[in-house]
Amino acid sequence: MTQSIAPAEIHPRITDPLLPSLLSQNSPLWTPRQLNELTSTVTTELTTALRGLLRFDADQRWWARLALTDGVELWLLSWLPGQQTRPHDHGGAAGSFTVLQGELTEEYRYPGGPVRQRVHTAGDGLGFGAGRAHRVGNASAAPAASVHAYSPPLVPTREYSTLAEVPAETPPLPVIVP
Repeated sequence: MTQSIAPAEIHPRITDPLLPSLLSQNSPLWTPRQLNELTSTVTTELTTALRGLLRFDADQRWWARLALTDGVELWLLSWLPGQQTRPHDHGGAAGSFTVLQGELTEEYRYPGGPVRQRVHTAGDGLGFGAGRAHRVGNASAAPAASVHAYSPPLVPTREYSTLAEVPAETPPLPVIVP
């Protein structure tokens, strides 16, 4: 049994009715493709609202939760030059991110696979399955921002010292005890 969340908790400064309609999916789990469609649509259609929320912090990466439902959580993140995550996975959750502005460099690895690198520029998005571990950062000279989604929501990430530490098999999702 999982904790039930209200139909959709939406950031109070996002008033466009599009977001609640995008979150109205009845399925408790979203696929990587559905998450990618969500982050791509949000960055394309809610650009003005997102830019109104966006903040940059020189001391740490900034983020704001845009929405939370029983099936998905949605975040807006900002990245100043040089800011990055530690290598991590999403605890067995599927995910997606779409770059709103600037560019982000991602080093990633699937269990048992090689470490790869990819640069994502404004408008680029991707959905990924539960096994993907990555480190995302802004290696450019300009600020960047991105929209991220995860399903199921509220699953803690697992951090690694390096992507080489990612286990050969994806551990299962944690059991949530009421």
